[in-house]
Amino acid sequence: MTPTAADLAVLAVPLLVLAVALAVFAVDLILPLHAGRPVEPPGVGTVRRGVGAVAALGLVGVLAATWLVRADGPAMGGAFVQDAYALYLQRIALLAGALGVLGSIDHADRRFPDRQGEYYLMLVLSVAGMTLLAGARELVLLVVAFELMGIPLYVLAAMHKTEAEGVEGALKLYLVGAVSTAITLYGLSFLVAHADSTRIAELLAREPTPMAVLGMALVLAGMGFKVGAVPFHLWIPDTYQSAPAPFVAFLSVGPKAAGFAALVRIFIEGLNAARDAWWPVLLAIAVATMVLGNLFAVPQRNVRRILAFSGISHIGLLLVAFGIGTAQGLGVLLFYLTAYTFTNMGAFFVVQAVGRTRSDDLDDWRGLARQHPALSLAMLIFLLSLGGIPFVAGFWAKLMLFWAAWERGLGLVVFLGVALAVLALFYYLKVARSIYIEAPAEGAEPLPPLGRPTAFAIAIALAGVVGMGVVPGLFLDPALAAARALLGG
Repeated sequence: MTPTAADLAVLAVPLLVLAVALAVFAVDLILPLHAGRPVEPPGVGTVRRGVGAVAALGLVGVLAATWLVRADGPAMGGAFVQDAYALYLQRIALLAGALGVLGSIDHADRRFPDRQGEYYLMLVLSVAGMTLLAGARELVLLVVAFELMGIPLYVLAAMHKTEAEGVEGALKLYLVGAVSTAITLYGLSFLVAHADSTRIAELLAREPTPMAVLGMALVLAGMGFKVGAVPFHLWIPDTYQSAPAPFVAFLSVGPKAAGFAALVRIFIEGLNAARDAWWPVLLAIAVATMVLGNLFAVPQRNVRRILAFSGISHIGLLLVAFGIGTAQGLGVLLFYLTAYTFTNMGAFFVVQAVGRTRSDDLDDWRGLARQHPALSLAMLIFLLSLGGIPFVAGFWAKLMLFWAAWERGLGLVVFLGVALAVLALFYYLKVARSIYIEAPAEGAEPLPPLGRPTAFAIAIALAGVVGMGVVPGLFLDPALAAARALLGG
């Protein structure tokens, strides 16, 4: 099918991101391969940092352009739709991509200065896959978009290729990604055979058969791998611990948002009529993810692993919001993903800044507030947001989610979620205690000044966390409107 001008207009966001990728590729070709050693003061660095600047500015430009895009129709014969829900998810992906690039500039310039072009190109291409996935309404396009998003992630995870842990984390991500794709495709094949169509809206054109139910179960398992739900979560702690910290910041939010975009398209738009078949299984997975994520986080002494298991517990809450299936639940899902993007990326950027001279072990974080009070305050606010303390972004996200679950009759899940939120404060405040209360280790090396891009990325994340806490309606109202539009008003 030859795309028309109307199709290209609807596909404007993914096409603009691909244009940014081409610009990054072109700039990388123009700049000399060995562009000199990093120079002082911090934040200047090599000439090749310009590749990161092009990628960051390009993604910010596309994010700004999304407010000029009309969310009013399908493209390519209905295979893709640019509706309000897709547009909101695209903005989350672009936000995560822009912050991920900005927070990577100092790290990439220091750790792999001659491979910065590949790093930023892969990251932007992954964002392109996310923006395409957000509006996919046809299974072939959805799978292609998922792989466009996923394959660059395997490359990015292996950027520390000279370190054994880096290779191990990348290999685990690759193997899990390959297995999850195979399971998802196998499940989709049953659904396609049942419906005799690859259109998501036609997946349940007739009563579900045992073959269709098996397909739903397999798709849930495959997607569980991709979003990191229990029992498909085992790759997350090792990958988060070994991959570049700014990439982990992006990995912890961007692909998760894309995974929920696919879940919403398949199960809410396509399989909602068979809700009784998949909702009990999903609820069991969500509860197990909430419980085990929090329990496994408690004994951890590595900050990255604490954030990894914390992220798993948040996935459980997001699965509840998705599974509720109401306009409020799906709207809260979008709001929660936005809050989590600011919060978790900001926390990992602080981990990156501290990791320049210290390890990720809590013992090496002792007394950090005495040497770097501003960075410590930022980390404290991110931790409080993750814990749901008033009045920052995470508080409203959890409150609205629990309210939506209560209205759906999930009182026991709400009580469990509140109890686990109290438990989560133990390991979040364990990090804060190490930073603020415990005495610095003897001979602790002071942190060098932050590079400008890293400081700017932390400041943006911090502004987002505080801003969403002060004026949550600015983000929540459009999210609820997008959910209502998705469900037909």
